[in-house]
Amino acid sequence: PLSMAERRGLLMGELKPGQRDAVMKLLATVLSPMGYEKVIGIVEGDEVLRKQSTGGSPRFGRDEYFISFLGKPSATEPWMIQFGGHHLALNITIAGAKGVLTPSLIAVQPAKYTLDGKTVRPMGRETDKALELVKALTDEQRKQVVLGSQMRDLVLGPGHDGETIQPEGAKVSTFDAVQRKLLLELVAEWSGIIHDSAAADKMKEIEANLADTWFAWSGPLEAGKAYFRIQGPTVIIEYAPQRLGGDVTMHIHSMYRDPTNDYGKKVAGK
Repeated sequence: PLSMAERRGLLMGELKPGQRDAVMKLLATVLSPMGYEKVIGIVEGDEVLRKQSTGGSPRFGRDEYFISFLGKPSATEPWMIQFGGHHLALNITIAGAKGVLTPSLIAVQPAKYTLDGKTVRPMGRETDKALELVKALTDEQRKQVVLGSQMRDLVLGPGHDGETIQPEGAKVSTFDAVQRKLLLELVAEWSGIIHDSAAADKMKEIEANLADTWFAWSGPLEAGKAYFRIQGPTVIIEYAPQRLGGDVTMHIHSMYRDPTNDYGKKVAGK
């Protein structure tokens, strides 16, 4: 929440309606339709949290998000958009037609709510697809994938730029075609947030390194109750339910990184 972490840039709650519309149009352009829908779902979830909060609670809601620019927007030269607030931190590097979304925090609370009579689960697909994947593994594979230690939060979350960890779990090279397909569909819930052409390029890169990618799981074989990690040469995805009391499935943190290209250092030439 804003009261716990400094933000920079323009506060959405201080923008005029036309300016807010322009911010959302920009996000809709640099993100895929799926990615934009996910971001809106996260922000609206934060608005639900605001309405549920009592006096003296941290500041939540759609007005508590910031937009900022690093570098000068250009059709050819690299620059960056940052958009975020409570439970969202997007770092979007743009360099011509190329786009990089790492590192980004994708999280949600509540993870399930009702809006205009419809049930909304901003991170529902990744939650369900992860369970489908781990259940599709053989008993022997699952023995490798499920960690003996209990993971309680992100290992490489905010504040851990440039750090690495030893891969754990099972190598995807041991997966059959159906299991690999399920894993790639799961990865796409993060890699597919950026606009479609950049997402396609990223997925090709991840697929090329699939044999050296690892999948690890910690916790029960239940949707939204376990930590999992996907780690390859150019991708690290962590998903961590938050154990702060109550239903852990309603409060999810995830981190999306590329140890070779966080903040678009490849396309930015730095």
